[in-house]
Amino acid sequence: MINSYGAPLGGRYEIVGSLGRGGMAEVYRARDLSLQREVAIKLLRDDFTSDPAFQASFLHEARAAANLAHPNIVTIFDFGIDSGRYFIVLELVPGTDLKTLIRRRGALPIPEAVDLMIQICAGVGYAHRAGLIHCDLKPQNVLVGNDGVAKITDFGIARAFASIQPDEHSEVVWGSPLYFAPEQAAGRPPTFASDVYALGITFFEILTGRTPFQADDADELALLHQTAKPPRMSQFRPDIPEILEQITAKVLSKEPSARYRTADQFGRVLMTCAEQLQSLPVRSYQMPPPAENDPDASTSAMAFPSPVRIDWVAVILALLAFIAVGGLIPLWLWVCLLYPSCPLNSP
Repeated sequence: MINSYGAPLGGRYEIVGSLGRGGMAEVYRARDLSLQREVAIKLLRDDFTSDPAFQASFLHEARAAANLAHPNIVTIFDFGIDSGRYFIVLELVPGTDLKTLIRRRGALPIPEAVDLMIQICAGVGYAHRAGLIHCDLKPQNVLVGNDGVAKITDFGIARAFASIQPDEHSEVVWGSPLYFAPEQAAGRPPTFASDVYALGITFFEILTGRTPFQADDADELALLHQTAKPPRMSQFRPDIPEILEQITAKVLSKEPSARYRTADQFGRVLMTCAEQLQSLPVRSYQMPPPAENDPDASTSAMAFPSPVRIDWVAVILALLAFIAVGGLIPLWLWVCLLYPSCPLNSP
């Protein structure tokens, strides 16, 4: 079957239209001729994929990412090579990416922003438990379906491209300059905490409509990530609750150990926050409980003090006791005055 894009990719996938392009790949809508379903195809740029180091890394990362099965992660169906070009076959998500959503609508309502971030943390946390670091988390790599479900894409691709030029600081190596962590900006390998930092930058953008650091070039951005204190979100949006300011400030700490260590922990804190703010809805997410041997397990539960609950029964009983005791004092005085020996009868 032939179409305007040429023969079916890999002899199986008929490309029917373009969905866009990024720094690493061109994205197409396609039809799986074997299973008769629509899919998304990422066709990686051939100027990168000719490198042998990339080829080995891509196969390793693609296999690992294909094992991720979570409602907040875009499913990988297949991957292969066609005419020397590597491609990935993905679940087609009707909707748009989070970056486009922010550009269209600006800062999102607080309940919606927290809801989306908890979903994103659930997906990234699942990958972290599988030992995978994304390395390039940003709104462009989060798809928001028409049903409001957030799905993370491009797991493993950034790490595969890093094998080409590991020391290069560019958009296709260790993340995008607007979102990478201070340690990434310094050229060190990313960790789970680096992903958490990128989630913090994304959360800041969802809530305010802009990123905390802005500059004209990547080097200046890298310096800001390493040295500058992030501005308070309330500078751009006065209705931001203080509790969200505190959470975001912790996530954007320069030192990785000062952040929440994993996306799971960050997500649990946000769920606790949503419950305490009460006006923020919390769905039933696949967020695991903290492990018993996790030294940070108590952090999410203790991140914020629980609301004070007044025991009104105890208050009423105490008040009655006070009244009863107070009423005995006049009675004691009256009885005392009846006796001549009472000290109060002394002149």
